[in-house]
Amino acid sequence: MAEMNPQQSPETQAAAEKLSAGAQAFADAVREADRLISNPPFEVTPQEMAEGHEYLSGSIRSAIQAAFNYDLEHPVLFNPTHQYARQGLDNPDAIYFNAYLTEGASYVLSGKRGTTADLAFQIMDGNYTAEGSPTSVAAFDDRELEIAEDGTFEWRFGPELGLNKGASLIIREVSSDWTTEERGTIRLQRLDTAGVPRGPFDPDVLSKKYHVAAKMLIGRIHTWYAFPQWFTYKEPVNTLTVPKSTPGGLASQFSSIGHYDLNPVDGREQAMVVTVPVCDAAPYQAIQIGSRWYVSTDYEHHQTSLTRDQSQVDPDGKLRYVISESNPGVANWLETTGHPLGLTMLRWQRVERDLTAEDGPQVQVVPFDEVEQHLPYFEQNRVTPEEWKARIEARQVGVASRMIS
Repeated sequence: MAEMNPQQSPETQAAAEKLSAGAQAFADAVREADRLISNPPFEVTPQEMAEGHEYLSGSIRSAIQAAFNYDLEHPVLFNPTHQYARQGLDNPDAIYFNAYLTEGASYVLSGKRGTTADLAFQIMDGNYTAEGSPTSVAAFDDRELEIAEDGTFEWRFGPELGLNKGASLIIREVSSDWTTEERGTIRLQRLDTAGVPRGPFDPDVLSKKYHVAAKMLIGRIHTWYAFPQWFTYKEPVNTLTVPKSTPGGLASQFSSIGHYDLNPVDGREQAMVVTVPVCDAAPYQAIQIGSRWYVSTDYEHHQTSLTRDQSQVDPDGKLRYVISESNPGVANWLETTGHPLGLTMLRWQRVERDLTAEDGPQVQVVPFDEVEQHLPYFEQNRVTPEEWKARIEARQVGVASRMIS
């Protein structure tokens, strides 16, 4: 507890005690979160332990942000997930926005559509927890909006959706080409409180926000320990599922998930070759690597994800990716970056039809020194060290110009 200043009034001292208790509750949660990360339910390497604490630092930041941005009277869109605060096998191609909603209120979401591959909206009746996923109250993309010739749009919604206190709005703006697509603008306003100023800071409210942040922090870690057990690790290792609607996800998104083990076999390095057809029914198609913390790996300085626009398409209309630690010298190499065990996810968004097994990936695990034999267009797939450096530079520029934190 903070030391009290005897020069302050009794009322001010009482407020300080209340706020100090809130801050202490969050400090206790940070210690508990550190214990959970330092003792994960799986074996990790020293590198992965360091990554776990990077994940922890982002989770601390995100919990504070979410709790202190919680304002039901004047809701704001905030960005809780990005390269410095990863969670839930976050999509490297997405900018995420969240806002909290409440029952009985009316809202307008307005903005200007950019040129990104997808702009999708979802209202959920709660948050992900270690017990399960919330249900979607609404889920659609901008094809259901009336967008004017200048790109502007407006969506009004409220009590007709049956919103409850604790509902959340999630917006995902997804790019396929990080360098050429332009983000749009989005604004959320609660109509029935427009023009009404916020009241003064309240010690009770701020103390409660510390307690909420503490609960969010611990809940976030427990949730993403549990989530992959439900959907990913129940699948056989070194396989990818048939594309299906993403659990708890968007109405227009299909995904294929799996986990890999590329530890050496008989002293020989292993690689995974993933072959998937170009899907004309989905303008956005992508693949990514994830760590055992159920977060994206470093997509800014390494090629750990690729969209269709970033990928090389073979003459037969197939995308062939090589997942490995060592560089096979091809354009569609996905770097495991020191993760012989990890996660793989493919996404298709803005789909125009249900996807089937024929749209999905085929997987082969082969000795790394035999990769060339499994790439029928290997010579066309080659990239020089200079070309690879240019690809990484483009990623760095794309993240810097596109992401927000």
